Amino acid sequence: MTAPFHEGEVVAQQRAGTRASAQRMAGMLREAMTQQLQDFFAQLPFVVLGACDADGQPWATLRHGAPGFMRARDAHTLAIAASAVPHEPLAPADLAPGARVGLLGIELSTRRRNRANGRVLAATEGHTVVGVEQSFGNCPKYIQARVLAPGAASAPSGAIDMDGGLDASAQELVRGADTFFIASAAPHGVDASHRGGAPGFVRVEDGGRTLVVPDRVGNGLFNTLGNLVVEPRAGLLFIDFAGGGLLYVAVRGVLDWEDPAQRLRCTVLRARRTTLGWPFLSGPAQLSPFLR
Repeated sequence: MTAPFHEGEVVAQQRAGTRASAQRMAGMLREAMTQQLQDFFAQLPFVVLGACDADGQPWATLRHGAPGFMRARDAHTLAIAASAVPHEPLAPADLAPGARVGLLGIELSTRRRNRANGRVLAATEGHTVVGVEQSFGNCPKYIQARVLAPGAASAPSGAIDMDGGLDASAQELVRGADTFFIASAAPHGVDASHRGGAPGFVRVEDGGRTLVVPDRVGNGLFNTLGNLVVEPRAGLLFIDFAGGGLLYVAVRGVLDWEDPAQRLRCTVLRARRTTLGWPFLSGPAQLSPFLR
């Protein structure tokens, strides 16, 4: 690593011309959670969790509960009291002690987001303790504001698996999405991140076999795309905010650096759609001012 960035991030920064600015911003990447970050996680009703399965495929999923289900024991330790989402692609063994994880805390009503990456220290049913090795905040760009309220209790969800492409229902969800989450991995660890835009910002091509996403201007650190330089597999998570379903998509992503729009082309490897998993009632999104 070229501290605090690994080789893939350095390559991406150099190709994009942001290497100098990324070095200036390196101080925002901390090895522990500030008190502000500890308080932020404790007030959230959900967190996005990224991890890899036994084959090394990254997946993004959720953990949720009443605010306070996440508690910082200290600046280096975050305890999560929540069970796995039904039918998520990750198995309990994928989150055993020692597993690398990336956490994205995002408050949709205020458009705040922060990350905490590290390793699982302890794991039992309904409880995971993460040792935080890196934490930092992100700007609110492209986050669509939503007001969340607890949802009604529902029957257990089912799941539909897809290989090599998305079915018609999954394609419809992606085409209408204004938000998705992405998990990526590299030898240093796993990262969970956010992507947003006006509905339709993700294009579906090749009959559901390819997803195309514009890479919008961000902080220039290229954490996600830097990971894809060394490990092109990623896991996308789309939420059906109206119906409560989740769509997990395993992809192989390649960024076309010669394309002025720098579109990320994702080949769908497999996918899973669950009928439940998002436990909140969500009001309509308020389009980010960056997209008006």
